[in-house]
Amino acid sequence: MEKKLSKWGFNNGDLKEKSLFSIRSVLEMLMENLKEDDDNRSKIHLGRGDPSAIPCFRTSSAAEDAIYSAVKSAKFNGYAPAVGLYSTRRPGYPFYEARAACSNFEVRHFDLLPEKGWEVDLESVEALVDDNTIAIVIINSGNPCGNVFTSEHLQEIAETAKKLGILVIADEVYSHLCFGNNPFVSMGVYGSITPMLTLGSISKRWIVPGWRLGWIAMIDPSGVLKKSGIAECLQDYLEYSASPATIVQGAVPHLLEKTSKDFFSNFNNIVKEAIEAFYTKVQEIPCLTCPYKPEGAMCVMIKLNLSFLEGINDDMEFCTKLAHEESVIILPGSGAAALAEAKNLERVWLEYEALEETLYFLYGIVSMLIYLPGTIVLPVDLMKPGATVIIRNAKIDMFRGSMRLAVDKWGRVEVAEPADIAVNEQNNLSLVEYELVNVEE
Repeated sequence: MEKKLSKWGFNNGDLKEKSLFSIRSVLEMLMENLKEDDDNRSKIHLGRGDPSAIPCFRTSSAAEDAIYSAVKSAKFNGYAPAVGLYSTRRPGYPFYEARAACSNFEVRHFDLLPEKGWEVDLESVEALVDDNTIAIVIINSGNPCGNVFTSEHLQEIAETAKKLGILVIADEVYSHLCFGNNPFVSMGVYGSITPMLTLGSISKRWIVPGWRLGWIAMIDPSGVLKKSGIAECLQDYLEYSASPATIVQGAVPHLLEKTSKDFFSNFNNIVKEAIEAFYTKVQEIPCLTCPYKPEGAMCVMIKLNLSFLEGINDDMEFCTKLAHEESVIILPGSGAAALAEAKNLERVWLEYEALEETLYFLYGIVSMLIYLPGTIVLPVDLMKPGATVIIRNAKIDMFRGSMRLAVDKWGRVEVAEPADIAVNEQNNLSLVEYELVNVEE
C-alpha cells in the first residue's frame, strides 16, 4: 500500500505531522492512562478547555431562550447562505497550523516574554520575517498564557507589522474574559496603522463552544485588503467551509440583545476566584513555577522544574504519570504551543471545591515523584495530618507552609540515623539537623 501511495504521489508527510499532535489527540492519550475505577477515585479534567462541562458554568438564560425561539419559529431549519444570515455576524474560524499545512504555508513561531506579561518579542518577529511573510497571528486575551495585552503593546505590534509590511490577524475569542489590571482593547483600534483581521466567537463568552459560531472582522480603512483581493478570497473561502447550524445563527440576535450584564460579571468573578486560589496554592509546590498570574482567558502556564523530578524528562511524561497515579488530566504545554519554556499547562475551569481537590492531588504526586531513590523510604501524604516519613540522604527546609525535600545539587546530605518527621494539622514540620558533607561545585 505504501509503495502504491508513493507511486501516485500521495505524500502528505507535513499534513500528517501537523494533524497528529492536536490538543484533542494529546488529551485522548492522557485519558487512556487513567486507572480503572477500582479505587473509586474521581476523575478531574483540567485540560479540555470546555467550561460548559463544569456545573458552575452555564450559559445565560437568554441564550437558551434564543435557541428555543429559533427552533419554534421554523424559520431556521434550512441551509443558511455561505456568508451567514444577514442578522448574524459573519462566521469564520482559523485552522492555524494544520490549516496552514493544507494550504502549503510555512508557520514560524515567534517568542513571547513571560517576565513581561507574555508580551510579543518584537525583535524575534523582525528576525523571522522575510519577503514571503504574509501575516502575524496574536491571541488577546491570551490563551494559554492568560495575558491581556496593554494598549501600548498592541500599538507596538501594529507599528512593527506596518514596518514589515505584513497583515495582523488578532484572535479575540477571549476578549471579554478579563479580570486583571489590563482592560481588553481590540486590535481593530489600530487598523489605521496596518490592515487587520480580528476573529471573534460566542463560544467562550456565552459558554457554548459546541455551537461553533464565530466571525471575522476586516479592519482596512485604507482599502489595502480590498485592492489586493484578500477580502474577496475570504468570502470565496466561506463557500466551501462548514457554516454554523442555521438555528444557532437565528438565535444570535436574541442572544446579543437579551443577555444581562450580570451574567458576564458573575462568569468572570467565578473564573477570577478559581485563578486566585490556584495561583496562590500552586506556588507551594516546589517543582512548579508560575511566571505570570493570569489576567484573562482560561488557562495558566506552569513551568516544570525538572531538577526536582526523578524519572521525569518532559511535560508529557509528567502529565501521563499524573493521569495514571492521581486521575488528574492536565494539558502538557508542548501539546498546546511551540514554546520552549512551556513545560506544563493547567486548566482552571473549575468549581472551587474541584480546584482544592486538584491541588490536593498535585501535592500528593509531588510527594511521590520529586525525590530521588533512597530519599523517601515511606511514601507520605503531606496534606494528611499525622503522616510520617523517614528521610535519608536529603535536606529539609520549610517552603511556604509545606515540606520541601531536595537532593543537594552539588553534594549530598547525610544523617547517622533515619529521622521521623511528623506532619501536624498546620502542615508544620519539626526540623532535623543534617550534616552537609563532600560538597563540590
